[in-house]
Amino acid sequence: MNSKRPVNLDLSTIQFPLPALTSIVHRITGVILFIGLIFGFWALDASLSSPEGFASVKDALATNFLAKLIAWGLLSALAFHFVAGIKHLLMDIDIGVTLEGGIKKAQITVVVSAVLIILAGVWVW
Repeated sequence: MNSKRPVNLDLSTIQFPLPALTSIVHRITGVILFIGLIFGFWALDASLSSPEGFASVKDALATNFLAKLIAWGLLSALAFHFVAGIKHLLMDIDIGVTLEGGIKKAQITVVVSAVLIILAGVWVW
């Protein structure tokens, strides 16, 4: 056996590079979007059930802090997931698969996502 193998692999002590972090967050936002479908389907069902249901959903999204926070969270997850998905699609067609290209695309992903998240926050609030 190789004696230089790690004895205790503690993930909290490992410094992940930015491309790895964006890939991990891409997966996390996918899970958030999947769970957020519950809220989205509820709002869609309520708003299409009757004019009163539409008014209640509209009122909740206009005045309820928690509803606005959930909507902004889902839009933020969608923005990051979309931008990171484009990054992954570019990698699939062999664009920027070098180490430098991966770091640059990860930086662009973070910046574009941050801009979209801020714009979503302005739109929701």
